[in-house]
Amino acid sequence: MNSNTSVPSVSPENMSSSSKTIVWFRRDLRIDDNPALAAAARDGSVFPVYIWCPKEEEQFYPGRVSRWWLKQSLAHLEQSLKSLGAELVLIKTHSTLSALLDCINATGATKLVFNHLYDPVSLVRDHNIKEKLAEAGISVQSFNGDLLYEPWEIYDEKGQAFTTFDAYWDKCLNMQMEPISFLPPWRLVPVTVTGTVERCSIEDLGLENETEKASNALLGRAWSPGWGSADKAITEFVEHNLCDYSRSRLKVGGNSTSLLSPYLHFGELSVRKVFQSARMKQILWRREQNSQEEESVTLFLKAVGLREYSRYLTFNFPFTHERPLLSNLKYFPWNADVNRFKAWRQGRTGYPLVDAGMRELWATGWIHNRIRVIVSSFAVKFLLLPWRWGMKYFWDTLLDADLECDILGWQYISGSLPDGHELERLDSPQIQGSKFDPEGEYVRQWLPELARMPTEWIHHPWDAPHTVLKAAGVELGLNYPKPIIDIDIAREHLREAIFKMWEMEAAAKAATSDGMNEEVFDNSIGIETSAIPKVILKENSSCPTYSSNDQRVPSFQNGNNGSLHRKRAKCVEEERLPADKPNNHNKQAGTSRGEEDLCSTAESSASKRQSISRMSFSVPRSCSLSDGRPMLECESSDMKQSWQERIDLEQTSSKNGN
Repeated sequence: MNSNTSVPSVSPENMSSSSKTIVWFRRDLRIDDNPALAAAARDGSVFPVYIWCPKEEEQFYPGRVSRWWLKQSLAHLEQSLKSLGAELVLIKTHSTLSALLDCINATGATKLVFNHLYDPVSLVRDHNIKEKLAEAGISVQSFNGDLLYEPWEIYDEKGQAFTTFDAYWDKCLNMQMEPISFLPPWRLVPVTVTGTVERCSIEDLGLENETEKASNALLGRAWSPGWGSADKAITEFVEHNLCDYSRSRLKVGGNSTSLLSPYLHFGELSVRKVFQSARMKQILWRREQNSQEEESVTLFLKAVGLREYSRYLTFNFPFTHERPLLSNLKYFPWNADVNRFKAWRQGRTGYPLVDAGMRELWATGWIHNRIRVIVSSFAVKFLLLPWRWGMKYFWDTLLDADLECDILGWQYISGSLPDGHELERLDSPQIQGSKFDPEGEYVRQWLPELARMPTEWIHHPWDAPHTVLKAAGVELGLNYPKPIIDIDIAREHLREAIFKMWEMEAAAKAATSDGMNEEVFDNSIGIETSAIPKVILKENSSCPTYSSNDQRVPSFQNGNNGSLHRKRAKCVEEERLPADKPNNHNKQAGTSRGEEDLCSTAESSASKRQSISRMSFSVPRSCSLSDGRPMLECESSDMKQSWQERIDLEQTSSKNGN
């Protein structure tokens, strides 16, 4: 792997003054290693702009703590750009395209540059903007400022997208890498504005209202947003904490992880810088034969790789924000119980480790990755809550809320990925507590009603003798809830749900076996699986807008002459295991499980949605629930009531002091 190369900044004397470029900032709020900003500064004068368009965010409008971070980060970027000679223009609008056109008309700019985003909403918006501006004769160029590799650069030997992380990451690590980092410009030459742009102040963006400021003030004690703070954070972590990462990452309390995810999400920190800094340490420790420190780097880089994979997954399978990657999961009988969902959100399940995690999340906007796994697993495996409910709640409450990572995490936990948790796997919160919080310190910190519980009983107070509970001041059912469900009952419910899923899948296959463009056949015979969707570049573009750096768009393409008709393996009876035996074939390497179970869900999506074509795909709609009945298929498209109408998020409970 080649060493990092820095591209020197360009002095104003070497710039071409004839070029006027609009730099569209999004989740790349830094001046260091920002390829779009570097390209604009190299070509001539620049017009930096950040556009806030809540309407276009749809159901993925950021939560309170995420908006707080964005506000602080924009203030930091504004100061940095001003020190370089250019002013960040802030715009609040109902249409990003209209705002960009206003900027172009006011400045006479002939070029727009920005760095890529990979979530479904941004992919659709960015592609449409490119097309509209190209029609207007404006050059649009985009860059990779967020990933080590673009999603369309990594495919298997058959040219298909990977559907398991290990295979994907192995391919990445074995590819030649020549990462280039861009130094901040010496100085920026501002564009002369001759027209009118409806700009606003940071306060006018409305990222924080008066009722939120008191709670947000507490965030500033623990976090320092901005690319300057991000640079300090990565240096501190690599120099002082990376060596112990393999051990400390298992501790759910305190600052036991890198804490870099918010900086990476908002683009205040370059992933190339993170990767190269860690790799250099790994090389040094390997030479010194420090195996434990070397293992720490390997594990940390795997975490970086999972972030990469989240973008890869959502790009190649843009429906994964609303549907499982494995097609059989669409038949899973989720339990749309609003009361259980509320108990989970408020940390009132009666399982201390789960409750501590959910209360920390609401209070701080942050929880350890291990706790994220535990609380999300409890929601989907114990309570059988639709995984999209949990995904949306994480999006609303996490400080580092990241749609792609959110999708990957919840699909992994719910068994919706070929290499995810086994669907029938049910981990005991009591055992998890003994493993990751052996002294109970984390539980006591966030559950003051259990502060006096002895360590022996802290993770399962329902088993404690009455005298112990009385001495600790705990009254189950009064000041701390009894378990919302017994673990044995939860296990039985999960088992029944899995059998119900198999039955519904078999019935659906039987019902569609006659003339419905699907053929059921025995998968024990050698079969060719349908092609995984590939990424292709727009072919009929008459405008020289696109370059080798530009972002591509996903297109679903079947291996059989583009036909969307497909065969599905009869995999219900052959792959069904006894309910009392763990299903371990989820963990097989490569794509064998995915080839059998995936059944080209992307092509199924394409055949059902006319909006999916060579150049477009479905834009996420509001996460909503069926009216007044248990949701047997959370992913169905006929949901009526919106998320905000059906689920009372924490505003009400917070006002009541819960």
